[in-house]
Amino acid sequence: MVKLRLKRCGRKQRAVYRIVAIDVRSRREGKDLRKVGFYDPMKNQTYLNVPVILYFLEKGAQPTGTVQNLLKKAGVFKEFPSNQMKFN
Repeated sequence: MVKLRLKRCGRKQRAVYRIVAIDVRSRREGKDLRKVGFYDPMKNQTYLNVPVILYFLEKGAQPTGTVQNLLKKAGVFKEFPSNQMKFN
């Protein structure tokens, strides 16, 4: 199963996160399938590659709680049919 999750980057006390599509069994810093965006909590900036995110969601990828909140704020789920959403 594939998840959309945050991958920590940056330096100490200055975290920046990449939003990646990654296999569930991989650890947080493991090899990702594809980078789909980034999130900087200090500057409150996000960049999302929406077509790729929608592709992974259609294929059954599950976003983690934090990534799901970021996608809701960006309005990604408005473009995704609501009957296909299956979150835990």
